[in-house]
Amino acid sequence: MSNYHIKGLEEYFQVYRKSVQQPEQFWAEIAEENFVWRKRWDQVLQWDFHKPEIQWFQGAQLNITENCLDRHLYALGDTTAIIFEPNDPSEPAQHITYKELHSRVCKMSNVLKDQGIQRGDRVCVYLPMIPDLAVTMLACARIGAVHSVVFAGFSSTALQTRINDASCKMVITSDGSYRGTKSIDLKGILDEALKETPSIESVLVVKRTGTEVKMKENRDHWLEPLLEKASDHCPIEMMEAEDPLFILYTSGSTGKPKGMLHTTAGYMVYSAYTFKNVFQYQQPDVYWCSADIGWITGHSYIVYGPLLNGATSLMFEGVPQYPHWGRFWEVIDKHKVNQFYTAPTSIRALAKENLSHVEKYDLSSLKILGTVGEPINEEAWHWYNDNIGKKNCPIVDSWFQTENGGIMISPIPFATPTIPTFATLPLPGIQPALMNKDGEELKGNQVSGFLCMKFPWPGIARSIYGDHDRFKETYFTAFPGTYFTGDGALRDATGYYRITGRVDDVIIVSGHNLGTAPIEDAINEHPAVAESAIVGYPHDIKGNSLYGYVILKETGEDRNHDNLRNEINQLISERIGAIAKMEKIQFTSGLPKTRSGKIMRRILRKIASGEMDELGDISTLLNPEVVQEIIDTRL
Repeated sequence: MSNYHIKGLEEYFQVYRKSVQQPEQFWAEIAEENFVWRKRWDQVLQWDFHKPEIQWFQGAQLNITENCLDRHLYALGDTTAIIFEPNDPSEPAQHITYKELHSRVCKMSNVLKDQGIQRGDRVCVYLPMIPDLAVTMLACARIGAVHSVVFAGFSSTALQTRINDASCKMVITSDGSYRGTKSIDLKGILDEALKETPSIESVLVVKRTGTEVKMKENRDHWLEPLLEKASDHCPIEMMEAEDPLFILYTSGSTGKPKGMLHTTAGYMVYSAYTFKNVFQYQQPDVYWCSADIGWITGHSYIVYGPLLNGATSLMFEGVPQYPHWGRFWEVIDKHKVNQFYTAPTSIRALAKENLSHVEKYDLSSLKILGTVGEPINEEAWHWYNDNIGKKNCPIVDSWFQTENGGIMISPIPFATPTIPTFATLPLPGIQPALMNKDGEELKGNQVSGFLCMKFPWPGIARSIYGDHDRFKETYFTAFPGTYFTGDGALRDATGYYRITGRVDDVIIVSGHNLGTAPIEDAINEHPAVAESAIVGYPHDIKGNSLYGYVILKETGEDRNHDNLRNEINQLISERIGAIAKMEKIQFTSGLPKTRSGKIMRRILRKIASGEMDELGDISTLLNPEVVQEIIDTRL
């Protein structure tokens, strides 16, 4: 098991050196020693970032669910694979063993096959955080179907776009979902989305809330009766290493969302390896990632990474503040959680509340804390370290993206000394480069630039589904020969990396990547709106909030501004989802533009953040006078 489980800083440097000097040998050893293959690969890696084309373990045959489930049945069959902690603490938690999970996945696989789902078909999964979500993903993977999970907080329009983009054949949803005190009508949202989705043939509905829903004849089926009749024996479909495993959408800074395509073998190896090392997982630890499975964090670090390692993974349906602000700590105490992985947004929200919410619970089981979604600010880091980890638990401030498949830069607990706000060092196999705007690599330390990757890793996405040209354009043209992350970073005197944030127009709000273009499109649909521009600005809890600058048509200028703000946010909720609503909406007569008509969002961002002294030279703008007007009427 050399290289697979790093236990100290010296070992990290040895393993890292090998992973960079002999990458193919490095990943081949990890793949060979830790997974079940039905046929070995002919070639470890073939790649060209100019095309771009990346293939790992070419010629190998496998099934990821055999590695997640079947191979554990003998030694770990009675071990808990998934703990389900419901939204309402009075509802009992469920402990699902590896044997039970295997049985449920086989039944679900047979249901999918009975409904006509075949290898290569795309299946949209629009489910809340309940065990059926994990079961459905694994069932798709078992029979070679491609799952496309859509976050259950998205609106019907966002859902429809994603179904149509991947030409999904089926959707799996539930009658509703619980979120704190609210019950959400998921089936109703889906019905709205399905008004224009020609590829959908059938819908399976899980009973969760027991609310009455409309069922369309010959299209909609309750899942439970189908599962009852299904056999719990389902042989695996043999997959090629580069066969698609899933599509997962991430916000584009221009236009429609990007369906990142991840393939089977490389993603399996990378998600398993990073989980093992970043969380130092060992039996019989209980591990909890509080993310939603609708994001890459949930795919890799609630489902695939933990199950590939035979871990016990906790799935949480609720929210941090329901029924009280101690809910996270109550869950940790109740299930004796050893590793806890959450977003800085949640930490900041919890840190605002009285410490008595923390102090009434026993958190002594914790060994490792993690953060994900955005860089954690120093204040939140110290609060987390002092009050949750009691200064005994290393904090892994992890950085990666939907496109990456798994964690790229992160401390390894008990190996990498941590510094607040720094993601620290690249994981083995990851070769970062900081570039300047002229495309030259910045060598040495104490530099900052555009964060790129010089070499592929097994978890990298292979394409944008149905649009390889866009994949090339987005990630491989800014700095030819490298993968450009879209983030800026600095490297300090010791070689540690700190992520400084997006350099394009994607804003991270509460850990959610929100593209500005679709939100602006929604705002511009309002009959009183002529034009809009969205920027992010710092927010104590969410990390960033959205600030909207809106130009009204003449017909809208006499309208009540508060009413207009409510209507605009309502429109955003319907088109994108409540997460994308504006915190502030400022009405203005114009927007600062270049002479070619490009909105200067950099200036708007500075004004929204209150940094009026740092606007730079605005004399070259088409309309420099509008800048002062925006400053004078700033909210």
